[in-house]
Amino acid sequence: MSIAGTLLRSRAVALASPHGVDRYLELVNPMWAAHEVRARLVEIHHEVDVPGEPPVATLTFQPTNTWRGHRPGQYVQLSVDLPGARRLTRCFTLSSAGSRPGDRFTVTMRANPDGEVSRFLVEQAAVGQVVHLSQAAGDFVLPEAVPEHIVFITGGSGITPAMAMLRSLLLRTHRGRVTFVHYARSPEHQIFRAELEEISTTGYGVDLHLVYPEQGGRNFSPMELERIVPNFRDVDTWLCGPAGLVEAVRPAYEADGPNDRLRVEYFKPPRASGTAGGRLAFDRSGIEAENSGESILEQAEAAGLKPTFGCRMGICFSCTATKTEGTVRNVLTGETSDRPDEQIRICVSSPEGDCAIDL
Repeated sequence: MSIAGTLLRSRAVALASPHGVDRYLELVNPMWAAHEVRARLVEIHHEVDVPGEPPVATLTFQPTNTWRGHRPGQYVQLSVDLPGARRLTRCFTLSSAGSRPGDRFTVTMRANPDGEVSRFLVEQAAVGQVVHLSQAAGDFVLPEAVPEHIVFITGGSGITPAMAMLRSLLLRTHRGRVTFVHYARSPEHQIFRAELEEISTTGYGVDLHLVYPEQGGRNFSPMELERIVPNFRDVDTWLCGPAGLVEAVRPAYEADGPNDRLRVEYFKPPRASGTAGGRLAFDRSGIEAENSGESILEQAEAAGLKPTFGCRMGICFSCTATKTEGTVRNVLTGETSDRPDEQIRICVSSPEGDCAIDL
């Protein structure tokens, strides 16, 4: 019997240990796990490396056999142990086609200047680095019955989930139409540039439109989209990108009201739009501050607090806290709520006047 098998079957370890079995397996071999998901970095490919700007890289991971696989478009919560015995967790979208249990997968990320995890993985991590993972999650995915015509509209790093879906469609030899519209600053800033160039010349049934506003390309306009995709409001569309792009595209689809053909995921949330003024109280810490109108997470950090967070985009629910009183606005939907003692995501919630949070 293997060492792993012996440990897994050891009642002494299971009953007498202050830690779970996975903790002991990790000490013997980081890639042994009974319940947790871990992964080893096996390859780093630099996608974008413009001098003076944050680089972008695709990282390939081999997970433990506890990995259940993913659907293209989903994300993971990824944790790394940084120097100083700090474990930080952030959310990243998987960029590879769908995976099965135990399969390798890729994550594509920009080394954001304020992102300790992304900077470490892109700029410092070496092959062999082990990370901790959640199982894949998220519903920004293709349906089981894939529509005949699909539109992807993406901007910047928001291309990642759409690229995962496109790769899966190509593997499945999707016989329908795919219209892919992507906005990037320039060809040098284009993520997956070589692969997209190949797709554009091989005629896989993908109508590719790469738009570079810094080189004369136009920003999004409904008229241009109508030219590319006649009656686009009736076509199933996946939209992912920075807030500016999302806020330009949504009204075009929702001119006559909510449109269930449009699926949206923010790469970056819009700037908080709460009403400044009044007091924001952090009940547990005993701290009060003047409400600046920014997100509660940003205001908490400005007050010296360090709330738990993951994605900062309202996706992962890592930053959920209890609002004890007051009104908050969801910066993604614009909806307000004044219910007491409700759970809110503080990264995408802004106070409307006086508000109190259990932090």
